[in-house]
Amino acid sequence: MSSGPRSLRGRRGFRDSRRAGTVWTLLCAATLAALTACLARTFTSGATLWQLGPLHHLYVADGLLFALAVLLLRRVPLRHTAALVLAGSAAVALTGLLAPPRTSDDAYRYLWDGHVQAAGISPYTYAPTDPALAHLRAADPALFPVTGSCQGWDLHQAGSVCTHLNRPTVHTIYPPVAEVWFLGLYEAGRLTGGHGVRTAQVGGAALAVTTTAALLLVLRRNRAPLHRAALWGWCPGVAMWAVNDAHVDTLGVLLVVCGLAGAAQGRRTGAGALLGAAVATKLIPALVLPGALAGVLRRRPAWRDVVVPAVATLTFLLCYLPYVLLSGPAVLGYLPGYLQEEGYDQGTRFGLLTLLGLPQRELPALVAAVLLAAVLLVLRYGDPARPWRGALTVTGTALFLAAPGYPWYGLLVVGLVALDGGWEWLALPAAAEVMIVLGRGMQQPAYAGALCVVLAGTALRLLARTADRVGAIGAVSAPGAPRPPLAAAVPGSAPAAVPAAAVPSPIRTGSSR
Repeated sequence: MSSGPRSLRGRRGFRDSRRAGTVWTLLCAATLAALTACLARTFTSGATLWQLGPLHHLYVADGLLFALAVLLLRRVPLRHTAALVLAGSAAVALTGLLAPPRTSDDAYRYLWDGHVQAAGISPYTYAPTDPALAHLRAADPALFPVTGSCQGWDLHQAGSVCTHLNRPTVHTIYPPVAEVWFLGLYEAGRLTGGHGVRTAQVGGAALAVTTTAALLLVLRRNRAPLHRAALWGWCPGVAMWAVNDAHVDTLGVLLVVCGLAGAAQGRRTGAGALLGAAVATKLIPALVLPGALAGVLRRRPAWRDVVVPAVATLTFLLCYLPYVLLSGPAVLGYLPGYLQEEGYDQGTRFGLLTLLGLPQRELPALVAAVLLAAVLLVLRYGDPARPWRGALTVTGTALFLAAPGYPWYGLLVVGLVALDGGWEWLALPAAAEVMIVLGRGMQQPAYAGALCVVLAGTALRLLARTADRVGAIGAVSAPGAPRPPLAAAVPGSAPAAVPAAAVPSPIRTGSSR
């Protein structure tokens, strides 16, 4: 009998497979530990926005270890992937808590807006240096130090007021859901005795790890590779921008991930509410809405097509309503001034488009035309089962056109990459980080390089898909290969009959009612 040797070979193959899986898991875990140690060194190096010091080399090391860890994760057995991704996400996030913010002082404004709201005042009504808030400034020396020379990368002098808040003479720019988060951070710090920027960082770490968990759930539900979640959870940029700098963009990413997951499942009302809340957290998530409507132009329009944008708009307006009643038009905050300050109103910041040699006054119209083309492309050819792919296309296009110098704007791109798997788009936030490290003069070469990476990665992906299709067609047409039934091969003919025994019966659990 030959069953004995076959069984023995099968057991040996199984043991060898498990042994190889263990080796890959250990290698991945070791690389992840090295990444965590390197990030810890990055945050404790003492470098700041004024004195970047060794960050040039540490950022490169962080990126290389991240790429290697994700590559090794692809070989880890599926039974270990989710736990390893989640544990790694927590470890990477914790490194961001090892030092105060180093490259952004936005978190101080978050805490101030929370303090103002806790006092029963709308954050949109007064600028931080307004005399009406003098009593609050006096009660918050952590944000408004009264001693020292007011010298430091995160200190700003406004008249006689020294503060950690940037732009202290203008009204807040943040939307209402972000303001609710700021109030929560302030109250959490007051209740736990940890009032200060560390509270915002802990909140950012919690959001980052929660987003990783949400990504794992969405990927599992859609039968997508779970290792994609590491593109977010292990990303050095998440530790830098979401945790150490504590940017509120992370809350918007979490809401977008959940909202797009709902859209993929046809839960339009819930998806619209989550996406509307994301836009009311940071306006950038408005760019993902076309993804939630992917493919609607391929068929006859239906009333259900307007549910997501209608609910998102209604949610956005309802979030603003209480603040509008308190502050009126002041809820716009510093947004118009910010756009003017950054040069977007005159077209002076559209770095890549200036390479075309067009007059700057014509660039805003060109930006609008390119962005509209991207939206129409998604609405016509997008995949409604994968709304994150269309969302990534539109969001990435918009950020390439705007070429911002703030890498945390790219946190949304990182979250969408984790859903879609298009790793090449990570070059987009990396380009903005290059501007932080090497200066704004690197805008054009950094974003041009990132665009080349995205185009090359997309081309390789298309070639691989084409090769797979050609291989599948060749396998079917090969001599001796099984042929499809004639009825199924001739358009318009009736489908071939399927034996009843080949149709699986539905699995019943519990009552059939």
